[in-house]
Amino acid sequence: MARWLKISLRILSVFVGLIILTWLAGAFYINRNKKEVLASILEQLNKNLNGKITARSMEPTLLKGFPGISVSLNDVLLRDSLWAQHKHDLLKAQDIDVSLNLFSLFSGNVNINRISINNASVYIYQDSSGYSNTSIFKSKPAPEKKSSPKSSALEIKNINFNNVRLVLDNQKRFKLFNFAIDQIEGKIEYPDSGWTGKIKLKTMVNSFAFNTRKGSFLKDKLLEGTLSAHYSRIEDAVILAPEILKIGANPFKIGAKIDLANSGFNISIAVDQILYKDIALLLSPNISSKLLKFGIEKPIDVRGNIIDDGSGKYGDPLIRVGIKVRDNIVSIPAGTLTATNFDGSFTNQDTVGGIIGDENSSIKFLKLTAKYFNAPLKIDTLTVNNLARPIATGLITSQFPLSNLNNSIGTNDFEFKNGTASLSLYCKADIDNFRFTKPVVSGKIKIANADILYIPRKMHLVKSALNIDFNQNNLSIQNGHFQLGKSELNVSCNIANFANLYYTDPEKILVNLKMHSPQLYLNEFLPFLGPRTVKKKTKSSAGTKTVSKELSNVLEVSKMNIRLTVDKAIYDKFTAKNLDADISLRGEGIFLNKISVAHAGGLLSLNGSIIQESASNRFKINSKISHVSVKDFFYSFDNFGQKSITNQNLRGYLSALVNIGGRISHGGKILPRSINGKVVFNLKNAALVNFEPLEKVGKLAFANRNLSDIRINNLDGTLNINGDKIAISPMQINSSVLNLNVKGIYGLTSGTDIAMDIPLRNPKGDEVLDKKQKREARMRGIVLHLKAVDENGELKVRWNKDHD
Repeated sequence: MARWLKISLRILSVFVGLIILTWLAGAFYINRNKKEVLASILEQLNKNLNGKITARSMEPTLLKGFPGISVSLNDVLLRDSLWAQHKHDLLKAQDIDVSLNLFSLFSGNVNINRISINNASVYIYQDSSGYSNTSIFKSKPAPEKKSSPKSSALEIKNINFNNVRLVLDNQKRFKLFNFAIDQIEGKIEYPDSGWTGKIKLKTMVNSFAFNTRKGSFLKDKLLEGTLSAHYSRIEDAVILAPEILKIGANPFKIGAKIDLANSGFNISIAVDQILYKDIALLLSPNISSKLLKFGIEKPIDVRGNIIDDGSGKYGDPLIRVGIKVRDNIVSIPAGTLTATNFDGSFTNQDTVGGIIGDENSSIKFLKLTAKYFNAPLKIDTLTVNNLARPIATGLITSQFPLSNLNNSIGTNDFEFKNGTASLSLYCKADIDNFRFTKPVVSGKIKIANADILYIPRKMHLVKSALNIDFNQNNLSIQNGHFQLGKSELNVSCNIANFANLYYTDPEKILVNLKMHSPQLYLNEFLPFLGPRTVKKKTKSSAGTKTVSKELSNVLEVSKMNIRLTVDKAIYDKFTAKNLDADISLRGEGIFLNKISVAHAGGLLSLNGSIIQESASNRFKINSKISHVSVKDFFYSFDNFGQKSITNQNLRGYLSALVNIGGRISHGGKILPRSINGKVVFNLKNAALVNFEPLEKVGKLAFANRNLSDIRINNLDGTLNINGDKIAISPMQINSSVLNLNVKGIYGLTSGTDIAMDIPLRNPKGDEVLDKKQKREARMRGIVLHLKAVDENGELKVRWNKDHD
């Protein structure tokens, strides 16, 4: 072995031996002088205290601090002078390990290299008056221009926390920060400017509440990472350089500046590719509960700042957040936005210098593009201001084929086969529980060449066009055109306060609709008489279901007044001209307020209602008939559901007052035996042709007279209809072949019981008599008293023994 190497090893051995001997001497010294060393340590710890820190005992822990000397302080307690009032220990630790500079022991001035606080709680408390238990700490003296080689101030190079509960409770400003610290390791250097350190952190957040009345941020989240910290004596502030800190499972880049003089701070936060839900759950419940009304499917980038100037003027810190959303799916209470792109921002101080809080908060969406129900939307700026009473404003533009809406609205009420839509709408609306209310809408929607199937009523509209104008909630339609089968309709309408009532009270929506048609086939509108047809719904989101339910509900419960003019109206066998109708549509049915029409050579006017029910529809009609051809009239209305007296039996011109009710099928047919009501009529220049009851009477008593063609110049009568029974009020019939008095019940199916008084004299020669003479001669001679009755389904005529 080389001589120099031997000498080096001997010197090294001597040096190591000296260290060990010195370390043993130090350990021996501590063990023999526990009280003195403890007093020296506490003196060092108390140098920066106005109060006093105490420890029950001290034990050496030799191996922990090798080659230095370590001791363990047991049952360490730090309390301020007002502890008896608030009962919060500033520090309470089962043990604190203190690593000492070995050579400082022998100089009588103990230097502390490391402190490890274990199984402890730190409670920093400030009451509502502003008093804090941290008043126990002294203010640091201002730094001197020339520092001495050795400072007498306490400079601890390493600080560790293990299983420590740290609480900062500010009763004055309603702040509560509560951390369950698993581990904090800090290495600190002391340049003249202050101190600089690396802090390794692992802690659970029990509370991070800037305002305890609104809840905690980061609730039950694990924080883990390493922070670079610097304390500036000049600024009296701790500065945390931006570093990666894991919050839960997500890495955040966090930097901060904490002003120790007034407890102000500025925290910057940046995170990329994080789920929106994870961000929302980091915030306080008053914010997250609102944000979770929305959803963003794919990860987003977030940047934010939390700033508190320390004044406590507003209670809440200033919050600024920005997000980037690209090609994402966004769910909102009103549906789902797909292919969504925008830059978003939030601040709770929208007006510079204004208050911090919901009243001055603002959410902005810039350069928003998306598809809503497959319709492309573009909004340059959408703003939601005043989150206490939110108001949303924005200009929405879009242009798309209507077929894009198929299977996307949710109700499947509509199927679009052709046509285009374009819109430009400026909207301003209150937001109540994240639903639009009291909207103000201005702009236009244009629909061209639309082919639309309205499925609930099985109505297929083709060649449809609409120009819809919104003006401060009022909606108007101009130049509307629809074609339903062979029917054509030109439409215009006005709806007052539509945009507001749509969301708040759709039952109060009143549509004033004007329609004109050159030709209208009424049977093509019969689907309105039937129940709604429901198509099986496809799966849709909760928001889509809500919107589709709203739209379907509005279509059914809103009210419509229709002024309809038709040049020619056709329904089955009914043909009319110059139809002028005032009709109201309500949820329960159709109300015919006033209808007039030229028909069968005369005029008809009527009012009434058709009430929709599940099996069939109930109707009521009040009608005035003026000089219509009775043959054509009965033919047009399919003989009113009976087959006894038909258009083949009648001639002449009818005038009548009709007040009847009954039931009509969903296909538009009057149900047999359903009619009830009263008919007061007048027939002029009439004829009763081939009417079976009178023909049978003729065969019995008037074989030489033609009762198959009875001419009547004038006939007044009253009929009371009750199902399949027609009650004939006493009626005098003066005809070409006989005179007779009639009364009784005519059964359309059975139950006929008609009394007839028939004079045998032939009235043929009475034309030359005046009215008085005719009345006197009418019942002269032999009078037959007969009765027509129903027997086993056949009509029989017999003598009426009980005649009046």
